[in-house]
Amino acid sequence: MASSTGARLLRPASVRRFSASAILNPAGPASPLTGKQKSRAAIALLKSEKDPARIIEICIAAALTPDCHLDRIAFSLAVNKLCAAGSPAAVRSFLDDLLASRPDLQNERSRAHAIVLYGQAGMLADAIRVFETSRDTPTVRSLNALLFACVLAKKHEEVGRIFREFPRSYGIAPNLDTYNTVIKAFCESGSSRSVYSILDEMGRKGIKPNMTSYSTLLAGFYREERYDDVGKVLELMKKNDCPPGLSTYNVRIQSLCKLKRPAEARALLEGMLERGMKPNAITYYHLIYGFCKEGDLKEAKRLFREMGRKGCVPDSSCYFTLIYYLCQGGDFETALSICKESMEKNWIPSFSTMKALVKGLVDSSKAEEAKEIVETIKERFSRNAEMWKEVEESLA
Repeated sequence: MASSTGARLLRPASVRRFSASAILNPAGPASPLTGKQKSRAAIALLKSEKDPARIIEICIAAALTPDCHLDRIAFSLAVNKLCAAGSPAAVRSFLDDLLASRPDLQNERSRAHAIVLYGQAGMLADAIRVFETSRDTPTVRSLNALLFACVLAKKHEEVGRIFREFPRSYGIAPNLDTYNTVIKAFCESGSSRSVYSILDEMGRKGIKPNMTSYSTLLAGFYREERYDDVGKVLELMKKNDCPPGLSTYNVRIQSLCKLKRPAEARALLEGMLERGMKPNAITYYHLIYGFCKEGDLKEAKRLFREMGRKGCVPDSSCYFTLIYYLCQGGDFETALSICKESMEKNWIPSFSTMKALVKGLVDSSKAEEAKEIVETIKERFSRNAEMWKEVEESLA
């Protein structure tokens, strides 16, 4: 049952739908939007919306469904916004109303998605309520969603309880995804060594761990700095016909960089290359970030050039990270060069990074280059032109 606060947010339906539809499609009925266009319009509006009632109006007008990737992004964004507005009642009313009022969402997939969203909102009691009050007998899909909701809500102790009690109570046989979520919970809560008993149980039930299982465990042991156990897991992988591959190396490299040990991470890269294993853009991103964090911009730049020679195409995150740290380190000339390359791909760093770059160029007697950057950004993002007024005044 929706709370009174939620009920006020969700009335009247006819006005709500008309108003929100007009927001999604300013052109009106003459130019109807496709499903994807509605989803994109909803996401764009949700990013800047703060009013709980308006957030719900936008979602309902877009007729969101968990079957669509864009819609799942919109759902997640809406729940985050409602939480930021301090409105758990609105989250509850919104999700419960959708499950009750839309026939197309009265299925297990939609219930499982609602359970995950409740976990994202930190409302685990509601996630459990949706699981337990399902019209149909819950299946392993809903169980896995509930366990994942616990992880999202940072209620790792609940994962153990639900994992022990619910399969027996509801006659559900855990599958590989179930075990992987439990492994994730143990590793995130600093109890990675407890996973050995989980692996034993999987073996007794004939469920073979996969790369995700081992990668999660490796990351957990690195986080706890249990290097002996890292070696044991690598041996287990070989023993169980799951030899370490590229994804394993990427997890290890990322973990070492997080521990401020990028030199050891680079040694792993060199070991990969010696074995004839080809790294990818993710490998290099982790290393570049690791060396940037440690202030070794020279090595970060070298790796950036190397990844190009190896045929690895950097993504936007790689560009943005390197530009940000180059500005922090005062290397504005290289930052400008990499920024231009990024902008050619329509990847524009954040306003704060671009502002730092522009000011750094001005201080380095490169005012013309700074003005060129500002003009390019204003042209592409005319809506945000006002944000650059103060910066332009300093240029003048």
